[in-house]
Amino acid sequence: MTFVRACGLSELEEDTPKRVELDGTPVSLVQTGGEVFAIHDICSHANVSLAEGEVDDCHIECWLHGSRFDLRSGKPDALPATRPVPVYPVKIEGDDVLVSLTQES
Repeated sequence: MTFVRACGLSELEEDTPKRVELDGTPVSLVQTGGEVFAIHDICSHANVSLAEGEVDDCHIECWLHGSRFDLRSGKPDALPATRPVPVYPVKIEGDDVLVSLTQES
């Protein structure tokens, strides 16, 4: 599994999504509850950026129609989305947030 640097850990604010692009793939990074998650940045329902949404209880909500996705699995738990979005493995080395574009689910 190949990891690439996505950003510095110090660049992330708690419960505030940060959009990055890794090898042409849009990714939302979220630091919440002491963990960092990487989830595909495009909502599976409306093709808009999830990084513009709100984070609550390890979920990210799409700002357009209110679909919510679990940051751990990418599975939707609120309509209108019915398809999950990819999540990606994350590891922290020092201040570096590293992401592998290999999907966990």
